[in-house]
Amino acid sequence: MGRRALPKIDPALDWSGHFRTVDDLPSPWSVVELFGREAPLEIEVGSGKGLFLRNAASNCPERNFLGIEVSLKYARFTAARLAKRGITNALAVHGDGLRVFRELVPADSLAAVHVYFPDPWWKARHHKRRVLNEAFLKDVLRTLQPEGRLHFWTDVREYFDATLQLIAEHTPLTGPLEVPESTPEHDLDYRTHFERRTRLNDAPVYRAEFVKSAR
Repeated sequence: MGRRALPKIDPALDWSGHFRTVDDLPSPWSVVELFGREAPLEIEVGSGKGLFLRNAASNCPERNFLGIEVSLKYARFTAARLAKRGITNALAVHGDGLRVFRELVPADSLAAVHVYFPDPWWKARHHKRRVLNEAFLKDVLRTLQPEGRLHFWTDVREYFDATLQLIAEHTPLTGPLEVPESTPEHDLDYRTHFERRTRLNDAPVYRAEFVKSAR
């Protein structure tokens, strides 16, 4: 399932207020500096075209959302879509999401972490490049607030099973909790564009949710 070419960004659209690079992020970390307000923060690692970011921010205006994407063109596209819709509680960030967690995000500061359809790095010798590795999971555990949640979806059963085993062995997160498949109400009523393509091709999606226990 190849990706379609991205629509061109309207040159008259000012999307700069919805875009950051990792080096532009505040250090020390400041949600107020990013969004102009204090509100629960959720971070998506690997935001792609930004469908989840746009829908989640629109549906939960009381929360802030940060989507981190390693592809510059996709991060810019997401920022433009946020700007076009006038969404003020979401930002697109270009760069390494693992670095953001490792170097910037404070402990007990996130309401949720989202990882949807990450690159499976099929060859065994490349599995160490997977986003959901032991080091990142430790950062997820550190940065989640008590009762904070980790959402993980993939269309690769081996990746799903291996990640669930990794979470069980290296974190005290509660789960996996079952995430039922919902029936879409319209063409873009999916968590991500990748979920849409996967389900339209009648391929399975494996979903799991984990919770950090209250202290």
